Amino acid sequence: MSPSPSLGFVGAGRVARALAKAAVRAGWRVAAVASRTPDHAQRLAGTLPDCTAVAPEAIFSHADLVFLTVPDDAIAPAAAVLRPGPGQALVHCSGASEVALLAPAQMRGAAIGGFHPLYLFAGLDDDAERLAGCAITLEADGRLGDTLRALTAAIGCRALTIPAGQRMLYHAGANYAASFLLCMLDEAVQLWRHIGMDETEAREALWPLVNGTLDAARQKGLPGALAGPVSRGDAGVVAKHAAALAAAGGDHAALYAMLIERAIGLARQRPKADEAALQAISAAVAAHGAMSERPIAAANDSE
Repeated sequence: MSPSPSLGFVGAGRVARALAKAAVRAGWRVAAVASRTPDHAQRLAGTLPDCTAVAPEAIFSHADLVFLTVPDDAIAPAAAVLRPGPGQALVHCSGASEVALLAPAQMRGAAIGGFHPLYLFAGLDDDAERLAGCAITLEADGRLGDTLRALTAAIGCRALTIPAGQRMLYHAGANYAASFLLCMLDEAVQLWRHIGMDETEAREALWPLVNGTLDAARQKGLPGALAGPVSRGDAGVVAKHAAALAAAGGDHAALYAMLIERAIGLARQRPKADEAALQAISAAVAAHGAMSERPIAAANDSE
């Protein structure tokens, strides 16, 4: 495989749009795009120079390095119908699926690998620009690995590597920084709605807090950025939090208890951590950590 092979994409959704545009901007050629919905392939190909929309089965007639940017359940079926040859490569962009799903391509002499951007593709016009600076997790050997590292650097990203067979723990971890972060924000909004706060105002009020927390974590590390009652050793406030959440119903107290234990773990990593205070916090929240029966209801919700 040449250092800068012609690229192709099977799948023309958010990931393909951002990666293809970023690659072209970096001087790489995207020769072809395929999709089970031909109009989608034509639309993406029309935004790229000298790019052709083709049927998936024809993609390797136009490109030497093909990225599968399809849902996880479609990876194995797609790999089974594509026809790469020696010197070509098939790479999927999933964080959860094993590279071994691409074995049919490997049996035909092609190299196979994984190329997973740690990035939330929102389908925005500037996704390709905002992609720069993110990490891309690679799983590939030999010349394909070298080529994927070169592409990663060219689009302004940094490469991570992952051992074969470890994608489930890797992808579960990534979910905490993406989807589960959104779930935590939704939890905050639910609690504020319970006391009568407008949902839109509640969400808007969170952004400076979230951005400040992330900035502090970048500068100080996770333990150093920890704030709030656990960082201060304030068992009394934690106990009152837990009691209020238990009274509100639902599983809010249980979730709070689990997260407090994780916060205690971060606090223990700080220099001169007050172990007695942290044990008191753990004891204070334990009594309120059981699941309640009724879900929380906003103050203005009807029964």
